[in-house]
Amino acid sequence: MKRLAALVATAGLLAGCGLETSYTLPFKVGPRSVKPIPELSNVAVAVGSKDFTESHIFGYIAEVALTAAGADVRDMTNIQGSNSARQALLTEDIDLSWDYTGTGWISYLGNTDPIPDERAQYEAVRDADLAQNGIVWLPYSAVNNTYAFAVTQEFARANNLKTTSDMVNLIKKDSSKGIFCLETEFVSRRDGFPGVAKAYDFDPRSVQVKVFGTGTIYTATANGNCNFGEVFTTDGRILALNLVVLEDDRKFFPQYNATVTLRKDFDAAHPQVAQVMAPILAKLDNDTMRKLNAEVDVDGRDPAVVARDWLAREGFVTS
Repeated sequence: MKRLAALVATAGLLAGCGLETSYTLPFKVGPRSVKPIPELSNVAVAVGSKDFTESHIFGYIAEVALTAAGADVRDMTNIQGSNSARQALLTEDIDLSWDYTGTGWISYLGNTDPIPDERAQYEAVRDADLAQNGIVWLPYSAVNNTYAFAVTQEFARANNLKTTSDMVNLIKKDSSKGIFCLETEFVSRRDGFPGVAKAYDFDPRSVQVKVFGTGTIYTATANGNCNFGEVFTTDGRILALNLVVLEDDRKFFPQYNATVTLRKDFDAAHPQVAQVMAPILAKLDNDTMRKLNAEVDVDGRDPAVVARDWLAREGFVTS
């Protein structure tokens, strides 16, 4: 009754946030390594996601896997904004959603300084969010959708570039090669370009900065309008445009490892959900997500179909 009351009371708000519901997936899936689990048979599970490609794919990965396990999945993907998706989880409008450790630490828990180490960042947000809000974070995946600099394959080979330190060494030797495409906020934010310059010990005034919209940076870098472009590490355009992501070897940028979050009461009642998701989380990494994101953003495929096909290729389900 509590869940129904919450849905009725917040229906207008959730509709305004772009939340759309469907009681079944638009296709059938069967079990493979994900076996039917009697304890999940016909258990109602509302799966949410945020309103961008990667989150859509994550949401459908969970939906397909849990459907194969026997759950009665309710599709509540495409919630507009991290805070709205988070609120839907807290108010029991959804039962699980994927999130990022950096978002949890900074946006939900109110911290200002990220933790450089991936595992330490995960453990800190896992422990604090459970204690303060009753939210369980399942073991984190290798997917880390954070900031980085990217270059073309040709420029990387010509200048032997693999890491951000390599980039800095190059522009210190030849400042004329320090041509950067950055988004407006990144130019001035503490966790953006000024912070990078401080962490890697170079003078940001010694390089040329061109300001672009986030999406334009990828094509501008690929087309040679700049030598270094600010990117998100799992964006499908990295793969589509044949860009190389430089390793943040001094771990300056916040860690945004993806995993499944769910309420403590739901996790305790249905621990089989975590069992289903564990091998899937272990299989995901940045290269995989770039390919899956590109299938949606570049090839125009449906994210639900992309999620199903990946799970089938990896032997989790049959389609």
